[in-house]
Amino acid sequence: MCRNIKTLFNFDPPATEEEVQAASLQFVRKLSGFQSPSKANEEAFGRAIREVTAAAQTLLDSLVTNADPRNREVEIERARTRNAKRFGSGED
Repeated sequence: MCRNIKTLFNFDPPATEEEVQAASLQFVRKLSGFQSPSKANEEAFGRAIREVTAAAQTLLDSLVTNADPRNREVEIERARTRNAKRFGSGED
């Protein structure tokens, strides 16, 4: 799907409104194919972002798990390790 959309569920602290909105923006951009819409599509683009944000927040608020919350710093370090392994460390 879209590599820029990050998992937002089960983190401590929980995802912020800004993180949910940013993921929604990336999703709408991916679906529409627009980085930024034309003036003619601006209203529809903005409405879609608001609606996707609301749906995503409802989903996140409704999900339940028995797993311990994930630590953001640990997940960031894991991602860095995966990226270094995949793309090289860049320290040649």
